[in-house]
Order: sequence, then structure tokens, then C-alpha cells
Amino acid sequence: MVFSCARIVALLAVPLMTAACIGAEIDEESEELVGEDQSAIMSENGHLPNALNGNGLNLNGLNLNGLNLNALNPAALNLHNPNALAAIKNPGPNGVLSRDLMRYLVSCALRSDQTFSFSWTDSAGVAHPEVYRGDLGMAHWWATGAITNDTYVQRQITACIAARTNWYGTHVTISLRNSESGMSSSITERQTYTVREGAFWGNLFASTPYVRACYTPAGVTRARQLQRDCAAGHLSVDPATGATTVQQCGPMTIVGSCDAVCNRVDPNGGFYAGCLENPAASPWARTDVVVTSFLTP
Repeated sequence: MVFSCARIVALLAVPLMTAACIGAEIDEESEELVGEDQSAIMSENGHLPNALNGNGLNLNGLNLNGLNLNALNPAALNLHNPNALAAIKNPGPNGVLSRDLMRYLVSCALRSDQTFSFSWTDSAGVAHPEVYRGDLGMAHWWATGAITNDTYVQRQITACIAARTNWYGTHVTISLRNSESGMSSSITERQTYTVREGAFWGNLFASTPYVRACYTPAGVTRARQLQRDCAAGHLSVDPATGATTVQQCGPMTIVGSCDAVCNRVDPNGGFYAGCLENPAASPWARTDVVVTSFLTP
């Protein structure tokens, strides 16, 4: 299976267009976390949600710290978190951001046989039914209960969203691999996606949300060729001075080279076994809830 990333605008703290992959599934035979070919997603799911905006994560109506207190279904939101339900029904620009975030949350958290369905009405009075289907099933029980105290799941979903974030609106095929969930990759996949791009981790559900990323030095050039800048940083040229600067991908903090902040590379899957939780605060504290992304050469 191959992940074809469409436009994901980083639902983080600053406006940015990012490419994300929706419609990924877990291959039950190899248990690999990868995306699917674009045509396969289109034929199975009908369409690709492709505009996840980075501002959305900080919307007051749909902040993730509030969402984890309730079940991930419209009825629970209506009963316990009406602000969140109002956010995804908002006909304005913030509603677009909130709905995009919800698509990605559902995709990462729920299984492919689970859906999140609701309807919203635009300013012209036209109703728009929405059906968001799960894919990866990282927290399929969230459909009926809260994940308030499950920081492991919160971190898994955060890494899932972060790894599927891109600065641009281009389609990029990626392979995602993770150590803690026991997801492995097939020989064919490893032979196809040989460029290790970087790693992603954090917790967007924490009282102080955060997302961190690191880049693999050997993969920076290829990542930027494919317009995948969230691990290496987005290059920006100052029109006044002509100087080139590296910008963060929204509120995603790029902590440097993965070679410096991450554990050994898994000899089979090629993913990082773990990375420093916050290199700026401690050279010792690590997290093993990390997703490593791979690109084609």
C-alpha cells in the first residue's frame, strides 16, 4: 500500500498549506502503516479530503484538549461539547479548518468500518452532509468513550497527523513506519521507499499542545524536491534582502537532525526507535511514540 498525500494545511499555529494523506489503512497481512495509491483511495472512498489547515488546531471551538474528554461521535459532541459541534458546522472559514481537522482525526483514530457523520448548512441555506471514514484505527474505541487519560493514544494520533502534514498542496506518496504499534513494512515497500525523510512526535491533546519533528540529513534534498518541508523546514526568501531563511511548519518545532536526537534505526523497518522528547529541555528524556516517514528516491 502507498500513501498519496494531498493538500494538508498544517492544523497547527500558523497559516500554511500542507499535503496530507487521508484514506490510509493498515495492511492486515503486514501490519504496515503506509498510505494507499491515489487511485485506490479514490475508488474505495470516493474522494480525498485534501485541505487540512494549520490554523485549525488552535481554534477555540475544536481544540483537541477538549475533544479528548468525550467520545468522537456527533451525538457525544452535541451533548457534552456543543462548541466543538458548532465549530465543524460553522459555514465560515473557521468551519472549513475545523472540518478538515476532524477528517484527519477520524482517519487516524477510527477503523475503516467506522464513520463520523453530520451535516452543516452554508450561508445560502444549503445543507452539506459530511461522512468521514476512519482508516488507521489507532483509537477505534474513541467512537464510544473518551481518551482523556490515554496519553499513548494521544501521542500516536498526534504523530499520525504531523507526519501527514506538508507545506504545499501537492500529492506526495509516502511510507509511514512506527515502532511502538508493531507496524512493520514489506520488503517491496522498503525497496520502493528508501529515502528516510524524518520523524514526528508530540501531544496535541496536552494542556500545552506541542508537535516536534526532525529531519534525516540525507533525505532533505529529496524531501524539498517533492515539496515535503515539515521535517526539514520551509525555505523562504526575503524579498527585501534576498536572504534565505528556514521556517517552521506552523507550530511544529523542528529540533534538528534525527541523527542527533533519535535512537538507533530499526534494522528491518528503517524507522527510528525513539527520539528526544524535547532536546531543548533535556538530553536524556525520550519518547518512543514516533512516526518515521519515507519517500521514493
